[in-house]
Amino acid sequence: MENSINKDFLLTNALNSATALKGLLEQEFEALKSQNIADFEKLQPKKTEIISLLSNPELSNIVKNNASIESTKSTLGIWDNLTKIISECKDLHRRNEIFINRKLESIKGALNTIQTPDPISSVEVYDRLGKVRKGKVRQHVGKA
Repeated sequence: MENSINKDFLLTNALNSATALKGLLEQEFEALKSQNIADFEKLQPKKTEIISLLSNPELSNIVKNNASIESTKSTLGIWDNLTKIISECKDLHRRNEIFINRKLESIKGALNTIQTPDPISSVEVYDRLGKVRKGKVRQHVGKA
């Protein structure tokens, strides 16, 4: 009986952790959308801690090694809810990853545009003193 209580405790704790992770991933996305890097970074240790708890091998062993039919029904119910929430977390994490990657590509593109000499560009690049960089000549599109 004590073993069954321990299993239910572990699964319930994992379910609560997965629900908390889902909330953190939503907060993470909001921080990314608003470009609030400080809030984004504050969430990372919490997220890492929860993922560590959820990666406990005892969780999968509970379902694999469960012998009693009665406890299997309750255990499988909790396990189904847990896997559903984990799947949602996976999708949310993927969404956040795609958002970050798109932002990075946008930033790289902007930096590349600024740094690459383009003979038909009408953009002048200035140094730290506010003067046009040496060797750069302003040219206009359509003029030779």
